[in-house]
Amino acid sequence: MRSKIATAALAVALGVGTATAETANIMIVTWRGCEEACAGFQDYLAASGHDVTFTLRDAAQDKTRLPGFLDEARQSGTGLILTWGTSATIGIAGTLADLEAPQFNHTIPQIFMIVADPVGAGVVQSLEETGRANITGTYNRMPETVTLQTIRSYMPAFAHLGLLFNADEKNSVVKRDEMAALAADQGIAFTAVELPLGEDGHPRAQDIEAGMAALKAVGAEFVYVGSSSFLQAESEALHAAALATKMPVISPYEDMVRKGHALISVAARYGDVGRLAGRLAEQILFEGALPGSLPVARMQDFAITIDTNMARKIGVYPPLELLDIAETVE
Repeated sequence: MRSKIATAALAVALGVGTATAETANIMIVTWRGCEEACAGFQDYLAASGHDVTFTLRDAAQDKTRLPGFLDEARQSGTGLILTWGTSATIGIAGTLADLEAPQFNHTIPQIFMIVADPVGAGVVQSLEETGRANITGTYNRMPETVTLQTIRSYMPAFAHLGLLFNADEKNSVVKRDEMAALAADQGIAFTAVELPLGEDGHPRAQDIEAGMAALKAVGAEFVYVGSSSFLQAESEALHAAALATKMPVISPYEDMVRKGHALISVAARYGDVGRLAGRLAEQILFEGALPGSLPVARMQDFAITIDTNMARKIGVYPPLELLDIAETVE
């Protein structure tokens, strides 16, 4: 346990005091725009009664923009940085292997959210102890055993999981490896198809249907999109591919059911994730908590959402028992 002197010194180094600040300047760095989690974070702090200003910066899925945002935060005296997504978080904070690298943030308090696997990606040491004095965050993903349980509830004879992933996103690769190990442990056949990268180093929407067809050809019965910002952003192309191949898609993103017509999702509501991150910010900025002393805050509530119209189109109907507990959309 840190001594009181060491803790006080660390608080000074991070710019975190024990007295309530008059105004808190927060930079929000998003990967693909300010969505429900970003809005939920702002809503929580706006309703808290504290004096807070927000600076929003969006990388637009371009990692080269992130160093400039950190430079701006340093020069402007930003009191806290909120990062959305694995790529934005690593671009600003680096990983545990980068603790001595000056190009990353080691001093400004930072909170991450919507990071699929912060431990596997090397962002933090564990969910209980981040191992980084200036960083904590939220964990919004349910255990992937729940993903498989949900598929079995939908399709009791399920025996072969397919997954699409893209190697330009670390979280997508980490999720591939996690699901491969989990499927092997549970005796489920598993096939992962990598989407090819174009000349710019990124996957292309036109290759999604071929990836889905490849999974269907090897006998995959359900397709999981894992943790891919690309597939989430290209949900319309994924929808078209699912229709063309008659393949059911399960997603950890509720929006992919509500807006992109994936068949089913098991997910925490993003607005709630943002509000959870807002509570962490309140503790750090106004209650004197050191970021690294706070465990990663975990979501406890998850919702199952099913697109019944998509189920009819691909001919894969949910059982009544699942419909009784799920929210349905058309």
